[in-house]
Amino acid sequence: MNETIERYESNVRSYCRKWPATFATSKGPFMYDEEGNRYIDFFDGAGTLNYGHNNPFIKQAVVDYLMSDGIIHALDMTTSAKVAFIETLQERILKPRGLDYKVAFPGPTGTNANELALKFARKATGRTEVWALMGAFHGMTLGALALTSDTYSRDGAGLPLVGTRHMPAPYTLPGLDALAYMEAVLADDHAGASKPAAIIVETTQAEGGIQVLPSDFLKGLRELCTRHGIVMIVDDIQVGCWRTGTFFSFERAGIKPDIVTLSKSLSGIGTPFALTLVAPEFDVLGPGEHNGTFRGNQLGMVAAKAAIDFSLDTDFASTLKSKSILVKELVQGIAAKHGLEWRGIGMIWAIEMNDGKLVLDTIHKLFDRGVICEACGRGDSALKLMPALITDEDVLREGFAAIDEVLGEVLGH
Repeated sequence: MNETIERYESNVRSYCRKWPATFATSKGPFMYDEEGNRYIDFFDGAGTLNYGHNNPFIKQAVVDYLMSDGIIHALDMTTSAKVAFIETLQERILKPRGLDYKVAFPGPTGTNANELALKFARKATGRTEVWALMGAFHGMTLGALALTSDTYSRDGAGLPLVGTRHMPAPYTLPGLDALAYMEAVLADDHAGASKPAAIIVETTQAEGGIQVLPSDFLKGLRELCTRHGIVMIVDDIQVGCWRTGTFFSFERAGIKPDIVTLSKSLSGIGTPFALTLVAPEFDVLGPGEHNGTFRGNQLGMVAAKAAIDFSLDTDFASTLKSKSILVKELVQGIAAKHGLEWRGIGMIWAIEMNDGKLVLDTIHKLFDRGVICEACGRGDSALKLMPALITDEDVLREGFAAIDEVLGEVLGH
């Protein structure tokens, strides 16, 4: 551990404990420490670097903007960068998918995008309770944290988390029809629950263990929300921006959420940026009713426009499908070899080890071999695999070969 970090940074630091190196540079799917050691990044900034580290296409747009003395900070004033981003988002992403959303700029983080979504839903419906699913992670500020289900995160709040109720996810209780359960709660005046303003869902729960929610469930949830006048919110912060194979993760289900939240890889280069996309009928907040000094990060807008252009104007999309197939084959092969379960979609996967200590040991041994991975799921019992979407196939094979080798060591095979 770096002596400066050990001595001066707060105990709340997290990721640097798993990967004890001082990183200096990065490019594409690789990070390099101060000694020049190379690491294959299968963590990907928790889904923030889908287009790779220092993507040259996106970086050039940001550099050009900086060198032109473009506006850096403007609150929510109208700027050339803002207009260009909104027009690109509308014309290249939303309209081709038949999506009609107003674009709201919260603070520059995913949790703030979800806080704004909650405000829209609660004011539009006049109701206060919001339903989330067991296994959910929606952020660490109080409103979003109330939606988050893991005990460790919730305990950090230091006070009761109110206004939310957690419903079973489709995989939570074998044999339980989660949608039927929700319908029963809504119909029963002795269920002890109020009709919610909104139901928020990650179509694939990332921190929950890479739990891919079935498309039929998502369609049914959309229908339930429509029937009962409940706002459907999709949190696409970690699994959006092509991570599951399409720009929005819900496209596979053919649904249109009322509100969608985005952040992480939205800017494509690690620049803080977040959006709350809201259907016009729920765009009910007054001017300044949600505010923040760094909402509408200008560099984030420049980078996000470039990221959309990169994804559509290069061979990115055409290679993503073949890479996703390869990653699925590699994960399935390794998991089967070692007698482990696997879950995933697109370029986000988990190998279930059912033991958090074994996962942590695996992460440390992989780091020693130059591969960065993270944990997820109940008790951090699964190895989380999120390569950058631009990772070449030979690098993918190299990284997964290391995973195969380390699992053999850890499991004693």
